[in-house]
Amino acid sequence: MARITALRFGKGRSKKANIALDGRPAFSLEAEVAIKEGLKVGQELSTTQIEALKKASHRQRCHDAAIRFLGYRPRSEQEVRQRLQQHGFDKGIIEAVIKDLKEHGLLDDADFARFWKDNRQSFSPRSQWLTRLELKQKGVSGEIIDQVVSTIDDSDNAYRAAKSKTHSLTTSDYHNFRRRLGEYLKRRGFSYGVITKTIERLWQEREALQTSELP
Repeated sequence: MARITALRFGKGRSKKANIALDGRPAFSLEAEVAIKEGLKVGQELSTTQIEALKKASHRQRCHDAAIRFLGYRPRSEQEVRQRLQQHGFDKGIIEAVIKDLKEHGLLDDADFARFWKDNRQSFSPRSQWLTRLELKQKGVSGEIIDQVVSTIDDSDNAYRAAKSKTHSLTTSDYHNFRRRLGEYLKRRGFSYGVITKTIERLWQEREALQTSELP
């Protein structure tokens, strides 16, 4: 058994608790773990208890890293797992943290997929096919993807995407107009048929506007 002879908490942003055993610096823990376990000077710890504390601290660091990553925007389960692996956390700890996050509603692939689809719809409309591909690359299951992307209207998305793009097109030449818009919509995953109809619609609207502005 070893006796805790000093327990010092870091100042400022530090979330560490530095522990001395039998008068010598021994190890550090996440402060939250030290508080949760009620550690105090004079307390005796066995080797088994010390190892358990270190493991709990490792898990807390992993959990905190996941929370920080999720703080920027919703993430898929695969994204979180890959991020934690990059930080060098043990596989078993990662899976335990992911399970905990899911149980507390902090990690949900269905919620993430809806966020991803809605964000694309609002700021960068693209095809159902491309949205499906993006979600698949994020590790979302096919079942969830089917449920989420089924509401995407390719014709509407293509029109909204192209409508925004036409503001930067000053050309009055139809072939150049068609080429540039076609390439733009193709990069967003739209089919040839949808692209053709969208371009024709926007060209007709442009001509009608120009005609209405004539004296």
